[in-house]
Amino acid sequence: MFILTKIADLVQIKPGDFEKPSHVAIEDSINAKYSNRVIQKIGLCICMYDLLWASEGLIGHRTGMVNVNVEFRLIVFRPFKGETMVGKITRSDKNGIHIRTDFFEDIEVPFTELPNNTQFDYNEQTWTWLYDPDSEPNFYDKHEIVRFQVTTEVWHDQTPDNTEQEALDMARKMSPYKIGGSMMKEGLGVCLWWE
Repeated sequence: MFILTKIADLVQIKPGDFEKPSHVAIEDSINAKYSNRVIQKIGLCICMYDLLWASEGLIGHRTGMVNVNVEFRLIVFRPFKGETMVGKITRSDKNGIHIRTDFFEDIEVPFTELPNNTQFDYNEQTWTWLYDPDSEPNFYDKHEIVRFQVTTEVWHDQTPDNTEQEALDMARKMSPYKIGGSMMKEGLGVCLWWE
């Protein structure tokens, strides 16, 4: 679910941070730049893990900021395909179920990845699974804790095609990183069903 990735970059330390020890100022600068950001084909950056190397700082003209070349490792959220995860249902629609974890909310299980005999209840706006024809259906209710398996990753480059406002708005609406899941295997679905 989490990986370490090595990155080399130039970071800037503001004059207000000069009173901090240099490694703390560098770490704060890296976390401000990368935390809670998606790097294409790498994943969602959580925080800096460790600092591998840092150059001597050079003071920039006019700004007074210190520029430092650094090499560091980041903790990144990027589950592998086939990994089983736990999340909470945020909403359901006719296309599938939307799930979130404590810090990531772009997970979708399409209706084709739900078990056989699963139907969408338009009145309740939820999916139901009829495991046994002689019993009541099981509901995928909102806020239920579910177990799912990661099947796909979808990356969207958010660089707009042009500078028109419509292209900029479209880039903001698209999530840069989405995860697709499945609940077709035994043990997957609402956790209460399997206890």
